[in-house]
Amino acid sequence: MAQSFNPEGISMTTTDTPKASFGFQDVPAGEKAGMVRAVFDSVADNYDVMNDAMSGGIHRVWKSVLLDRLNPQPGQRLIDVAGGTGDIAIAFLKRAAARPLRGRAEASAVICDINHAMMKAGQSRDDARPFANVLTRTCGDAQNLPFPDRSFDVYTIGFGIRNVTDMDAALTEAWRVLKPGGRFTCLEFSRPVTEGFSQVYDAYSFNVIPWLGEMIARDRDSYQYLVESIRRFPPQGAFKLRIEDAGFSRVSYENLSGGIAALHTGWKTGL
Repeated sequence: MAQSFNPEGISMTTTDTPKASFGFQDVPAGEKAGMVRAVFDSVADNYDVMNDAMSGGIHRVWKSVLLDRLNPQPGQRLIDVAGGTGDIAIAFLKRAAARPLRGRAEASAVICDINHAMMKAGQSRDDARPFANVLTRTCGDAQNLPFPDRSFDVYTIGFGIRNVTDMDAALTEAWRVLKPGGRFTCLEFSRPVTEGFSQVYDAYSFNVIPWLGEMIARDRDSYQYLVESIRRFPPQGAFKLRIEDAGFSRVSYENLSGGIAALHTGWKTGL
């Protein structure tokens, strides 16, 4: 059956059945969320360990850059979508708590993730305990967030948007739940900026990462999917245009580690 493709990895067959990318496969769009949920159910208990193993700990540097750019402040309310075990949200609260209150309330954060197992895995983190009164977890879909309009000062999503079935719907939701003047930040794997580096990165990704998944998490298939999903994600410039189409202003991106990851930011300037 013939297919046509659009940039976000959603295709339409000649019978107009919507399809979505699941790694290198194209699956019925209505099935992708369940398939992604099964992947993260499988890897949840080893997710943080695997992040360190796969990246040599560099993912911590990338997330630190994200927080440097956000410069968290007391009184701000964060939503961390696809927040998983909570490392970004907790680090946000730590940085905000290090600043004087000066009459402002403590910063607060919501971890919103479609996957119960990932959030459950994060509940035992020792570094979350000091923030028990300002950190909450909510099960929710990035495409249909369970929060009112204009609820948050900051929206973050780290290594999660490529797993969403409809990326544009997720970006529209990000704009909706942010307050005027709110900040959107997305950290995601991207495209290396040189051909030679790209070839080395591909060799590492397709040969080493699934092997590490098998050795550490006893789950090669889930990490094969994660590698493939990175290759289907739009390049930096194309994703920047998608963020602008969702309504954000002053959109920019910053390549990290030669483009292995990119940090995309934007501002909500309208109501």
